[in-house]
Amino acid sequence: MCALDSRLPLIQDLDLSGKVVLARVDHNVVEKGVIKDAFRIDSTFGLIHYIASKGGFPILMTHVGRTRDSKTGHIKVSQSTAVDSIVDYLDRKLCGGFKTPLLDVNGDLGIEASELKKVASCVGQLKSRQIGGLYLPNTRWFSGEESKDDNTKTLAEALAQLADIYINDAFGSWQPHASTFDVAGKIPSAAGFLMQKELEHLDLVLNPEHPFVAVVAGSKYDTKIGPLNKIYEKVDSLILGGVVYNAYLCAKYGIKVAGVAPEDVELAKGLVEKDKNVGKIIEPEIVVESEVLDTYDPAKVKEIKIADFRVGHEYHYFLDIGPASFDRPRVQEIMKSAKSFFVNAVMGLTPHFGAGSARLYREIRANAKSRKLFGGGDTLTELKNLAPEVYLEALDCPSYYFFTGGGAVLTAIESGAYGLKPVAALLKS
Repeated sequence: MCALDSRLPLIQDLDLSGKVVLARVDHNVVEKGVIKDAFRIDSTFGLIHYIASKGGFPILMTHVGRTRDSKTGHIKVSQSTAVDSIVDYLDRKLCGGFKTPLLDVNGDLGIEASELKKVASCVGQLKSRQIGGLYLPNTRWFSGEESKDDNTKTLAEALAQLADIYINDAFGSWQPHASTFDVAGKIPSAAGFLMQKELEHLDLVLNPEHPFVAVVAGSKYDTKIGPLNKIYEKVDSLILGGVVYNAYLCAKYGIKVAGVAPEDVELAKGLVEKDKNVGKIIEPEIVVESEVLDTYDPAKVKEIKIADFRVGHEYHYFLDIGPASFDRPRVQEIMKSAKSFFVNAVMGLTPHFGAGSARLYREIRANAKSRKLFGGGDTLTELKNLAPEVYLEALDCPSYYFFTGGGAVLTAIESGAYGLKPVAALLKS
């Protein structure tokens, strides 16, 4: 791993003693009010312990879910996107006594920045050690967090007034919002330990050890086209999955697949042409076709070999790859000889179509000498669900690394690690 950019301010270089530390974390792991996977929360324990051990007073904040209507700008505040379950989890694990201040909501406008003045009394409790820490309400409940207007500037100023120091430890929250971008530099700012760790491991994707195999999947092709083109230049072999693979198959073999938009097929033609005389893309030779999306009905599911595709034929949904695709000698050789893997992929539509992903994860595990870098989010959730023995082994195995944000990694592949706007804001601070 390469050294961090010398311009990046680090938390360990700041004096935290007696200081209120506002830390942006990525604890976006709540679904309908319930924590679905605590990995991202656990990954920030080091930050919380460090602040306390150095005599600092922590105020944490995160976003949860999507609360803002992009068309109307209206913000929906509901218990399903509250931070309550996160605070309860921290109290159970750390016995830290975190408190969430009660702030008024102004209808569809959400919580206005002026409400943060009420946090002052809570900061007093924090400094007198009556509570272990503060945890602000969901940042996306606040007017200005995502709007990129004057409200954003007002919110950033109000957040900065709460603390002496700002720490960004939310690598997965790569979008430039008030709590990740605008607040940086208004008070002394630095990268937290998790942010540093993610940036160091990101270099192993941007400058990989070869042979390098990347596995990329997704539900939409247009959001992956930029990162795909960039990572194609770096890989020795590329495996596609999900709608990304389906669009590629349509573009290359002249077929139609249910659920694949024509514009995605057009975009995929560029990748087909790029790979025409190179052969980096490894095609799983078996796809799983289903007549229905929302269930697994054996009578309506069958495996189809790519070799049997017919130009112009219209197929039902391709919802997975056949596990036997990995039995091909060429695929086995590629998987066994790889020195590094990057995986940001769920190959099938879970929970009913997971066999292809499970086989992929176990094939990667079989290459014990390789470095294995996994994107966060759905990739980690399904690794845990579909191949739990691999997930548990990986947690304590130095050859694995789990990023906390798969989208952030893909964005960084396209823009560069320090091209992520929240990271760039720290450099300027």
